[in-house]
Amino acid sequence: MASAPAHSEIFAGNRAVGRVAFSVASAAGRSRRQRVHEAGALRVRFPNVTHKGTLDAVIINTAGGMAGGDRFDIDVAVKAGAQLTVTTAAAEKIYRSLGPDTEIGVKLNVGPGAALAWLPRETILFDQVRLRRTIEVDLAPDASVLLAEGVVFGRSAMGETVLQGHFFDRWRVRVGGALVFAESLRLDGAIAQRLAQGAVAGESVAIASVLKLPGDDRAVAAVRALEKDFAGEVGISSWNGIAVARLVAPDGAALHRDLVGVLTALSGMPLPRLWLN
Repeated sequence: MASAPAHSEIFAGNRAVGRVAFSVASAAGRSRRQRVHEAGALRVRFPNVTHKGTLDAVIINTAGGMAGGDRFDIDVAVKAGAQLTVTTAAAEKIYRSLGPDTEIGVKLNVGPGAALAWLPRETILFDQVRLRRTIEVDLAPDASVLLAEGVVFGRSAMGETVLQGHFFDRWRVRVGGALVFAESLRLDGAIAQRLAQGAVAGESVAIASVLKLPGDDRAVAAVRALEKDFAGEVGISSWNGIAVARLVAPDGAALHRDLVGVLTALSGMPLPRLWLN
C-alpha cells in the first residue's frame, strides 16, 4: 500500500502559485502589448487606452488573496518609447500564516525613452501575516518610473488589528545597471507596538512609499502644495534626480485618499479608473 502523503506535501499542494510576465512595445505612436505569459492564479488584462500613447494593464489574482506558502512573480518589460501604467483589480489581501512566508517577487524593466507607472492598489495585511516582497527595477538612462506601494495593517472599519507578524519589503532601483536606490523595511514580532512608536508610524496603521525618477524640486513642490488637504502625514524630498514621498495615515481610506493626491500631482495625469472607484 502506498503511504499517505506527508502533511508538508498536502500543505504545498494547496498553495497558490502564480506568475505573469508581459512586455509592451511602441508601434505607430501607441503602446501595445507584445508578449503575455500567465500561469497559476495570476492574470493580466488590458483595458482600453485611456491616454494617447499609453497602455493600461490590470493584474488580477484569481485566488482572491494570499496566505502563508503562496508565491507570486510579476515580470514587466516596457520596450523603447512605450508607456505603461500597471495597477491591480483590487487591494491585495495577505492572510495569516501557519509558518511559511507569503512571497511576492516583482521585476520591472524599462527601456530607452520608455515610461512606467507601477500603481497597484494597497496591500492589506492580516494578523499573524508573514509577507516577504522584493521589487527590482532596471531603467535605461533616459527612462522614467513612478512607483507606489501602500500597506494597510488590518481593516480598521472591521475592528481588525495586526498584533503580530512579519513584513519584509526590499526595493532596488538601477539606472543603466548602476544602483541608485536601495532600501529594506522590516517589521517583525509585535507589529502593533512598533507602529505605535513615534519614529515608526505614530499609531497610524497605514503607510506608503512613492518613488519618482526622474524627480526634482518641482515634484516636491507639487506635493507640498497639497499639504492642507492630506488626511494623514505626507513628507517628500528629492536628491540626485530622485523624488521619494512617505505617507502615514490613520486607516486605509485616509491613505488611499492621500495617495490619490500625491500620485496625481506627480504623474500630471488622471489615475487608472480602478483607483477612483
